[in-house]
Amino acid sequence: MAEIVLVRHGQTEWSAAGKHTSYTDLDLTATGEQQAREAGKRLQGRTFAAVISSPRRRALRTAELAGLTVTETTEDLAEWNYGEYEGITTPEIRETRPGWSLWTAGCPGGESPEQVGERLDRVLTRARELLDGGDVALIAHGHSLRVAGARWIGLPPSGGGLLKLDTATLCTLGFDHGTPAIDTWNAPAT
Repeated sequence: MAEIVLVRHGQTEWSAAGKHTSYTDLDLTATGEQQAREAGKRLQGRTFAAVISSPRRRALRTAELAGLTVTETTEDLAEWNYGEYEGITTPEIRETRPGWSLWTAGCPGGESPEQVGERLDRVLTRARELLDGGDVALIAHGHSLRVAGARWIGLPPSGGGLLKLDTATLCTLGFDHGTPAIDTWNAPAT
């Protein structure tokens, strides 16, 4: 049975530093490029009916280095828009907003969890339509893919907060007796 394969982009300077990165279009670090190549090795032998990517350079470069040919890009796979929190870390945000959680509060000037969930629901609907042709890869970002995982199994967008996702890791979304299920999560590229 066909699966949806989630591929988080490789490391960037900001992901290594824990900075929220949505619309800032960063390149992969040398480590991130190596991570992307390793992810490609794990994907060898798999064929994809479609490879859908975020339009950000870090996602597109990860796909390229992993040996995947992107068939479609969509802003719906872009990272959570962090608004005023772009480029800063969670501990820095909590200096002025103690107890702040992206998963429940969203970001001022950016997106709410519900808005991100709506985008990822559209991506998952599109991917599910393509599964009749084979596996579908989604190349994107940490928080957006965590929301995708949560939404796939029927959780609210905030459920993504329970799904850790490291750079350049792989996840597979499939079915258990016809019910959407997570087959693998946060599998390292090596």
